[in-house]
Amino acid sequence: MKVVGGVSTDHLSRTHTQGDVMAHDRNDTPDREADHATASRDEEEAAAHKAPPMPPDSAFKLGPAGLKEKRPRLLADLQRYLDHQRHYFLGYQVNQGLDDVAYDLSDLLRVHTNNIGDPFKDSNLRTHTKPLERAVLAYYADLWGIAPHDEKDPKSAWGYVLSMGSSEGNIYGLLNARDFVSGKHLLLERGTSESRVPRLAMAQATPVTGNPNATVPVILFSRESHYSIAKSAHTLGIPTFGAMGNDPKRGYLKDARRVMGTPTWPTEVPSHDDGRIDVDGLVRAVDYFAEKGHPVVVVLNLGTTFKGAYDDVEEAVSRLGGVFERHGMYDREFTVERDGKKERIKRDGFWIHVDGALGANYVPFLAKAGVAVPKFDFSLPRPGVSSIVASGHKYPGCPWPCGVFMTRRGLQLQPPPMADYVGSPDTTFAGSRNGFSAAVLWNFFAEHSHDDQVRMAKGCHDTAVYTARRLEEKVAPRLRELGKDPLERELTRHSFSVRFRAPVERIIEKYSLATVTVPFGESSVKTYVHLFTMPHVTEALIDELIADLMEEDAFPASAVRPVATRALIPEQHTPAEETEVLYSVAMTDRGFA
Repeated sequence: MKVVGGVSTDHLSRTHTQGDVMAHDRNDTPDREADHATASRDEEEAAAHKAPPMPPDSAFKLGPAGLKEKRPRLLADLQRYLDHQRHYFLGYQVNQGLDDVAYDLSDLLRVHTNNIGDPFKDSNLRTHTKPLERAVLAYYADLWGIAPHDEKDPKSAWGYVLSMGSSEGNIYGLLNARDFVSGKHLLLERGTSESRVPRLAMAQATPVTGNPNATVPVILFSRESHYSIAKSAHTLGIPTFGAMGNDPKRGYLKDARRVMGTPTWPTEVPSHDDGRIDVDGLVRAVDYFAEKGHPVVVVLNLGTTFKGAYDDVEEAVSRLGGVFERHGMYDREFTVERDGKKERIKRDGFWIHVDGALGANYVPFLAKAGVAVPKFDFSLPRPGVSSIVASGHKYPGCPWPCGVFMTRRGLQLQPPPMADYVGSPDTTFAGSRNGFSAAVLWNFFAEHSHDDQVRMAKGCHDTAVYTARRLEEKVAPRLRELGKDPLERELTRHSFSVRFRAPVERIIEKYSLATVTVPFGESSVKTYVHLFTMPHVTEALIDELIADLMEEDAFPASAVRPVATRALIPEQHTPAEETEVLYSVAMTDRGFA
């Protein structure tokens, strides 16, 4: 029995480890239904029992005396609930196959590990995992087509392991983008009479040209982008091209129909039905605002939240390069003053950020497997990609949110060298950063070769195809037989996300299916669900879902529901009985961070 902090870990079975999932060949049995009948005993036992309830909030209420006697039972009840939910987990892009973490790294839970400061300089806080973090960053640099970090090479990689998910990487990437393209720079100012400690100050450089818009960036992202992009832009004060275009003080509104074909500027760049950004629309919008002299920040997606779509980053970058050349966006000059002396700096007037929260981790391995996926990384020629972010808790997997942010060393607005009293430069978005995430990622990459990960990614891809086929072969005819509305099954090419119209509540709850409600006409809505075939998802689990969806009452007769009053429909899942009082507004899912 393995004990951590006085608690037995015997309940942590290695039945569904990532290695086991990768070793499972999903194409080696002609008769899959017969093969799945031999599912492991723990799967059969889980399926035979109803979902244990989550203890109510009142059970966890804390008081002055604590919960010494009740605590073990409450933790056991919570564990049973979570284990059951994990077994059937399909709806969100998270890998639940984390037994390797529990077995290999549990002893680290006894230590507070903190990677505060820059990952490439150890701090005075010695319980850190920065050697592992640096190894992880070098691994991602190689994966994403850039030289590993070299302090003297501006073309090399700089980045860090995030303590949050990709939302942290998105806001940090856009912070760098805003300050870089608008000519801001860091100065080390002398201390005041009250303090001898020098401080960093952000200063605004002066454009050499007379362009009044040279320091006023505008951001462009698609309507399928994660909500953290819009939230980050709002937090950082970067206007969207829609807000800028519709500002009556700017005089741009009159050109909306000519450029975008709409009476007003859209809030976001249009997308195709499968979730990919409309590159033609993006190029037209960028061309317009670049011609007006605005620096531009462009966000592209690699695995959109609901549809799992991959933007064609290579095509977008290539076509935007001509726009940047035409409007003098390369090497724009600014004047800065340092210690009373003026000097000139050069900054490109654009930043291209790739939100690869899900896809940036596995798309390189799909490419190695021969799957036709878009190129997205730092190897693309100029103008190239400026920054990339990926979520480690989604893929390959981590028990808590984490991720990786990466940019080029030469694009980093890094503080100058600091005095000895500062243990490590403050170059990351957070102050304290947990050191455990770096250990989790390092452990996975140390255990699994590239060949392993090719099999893992291809297995997820093939399971998505299998799921879509089973839905079309089994569930769609069943709905027609019952005289119900069609299934509307969709699978974006090479995505792990399979979408179809929402079943009844008990199935949504059993499999933790993610939902989105969209308008249908003036006073009606439709709700759709999606699932992600992450590494822990087996075809046996998909077959169990298919069996549930085949039941006569698995779907309401109509996919359309009327709504009565004017109110916003939340983007997250809302039970059918609650949405009867809601009024629909146009939206797409912005979902999971």
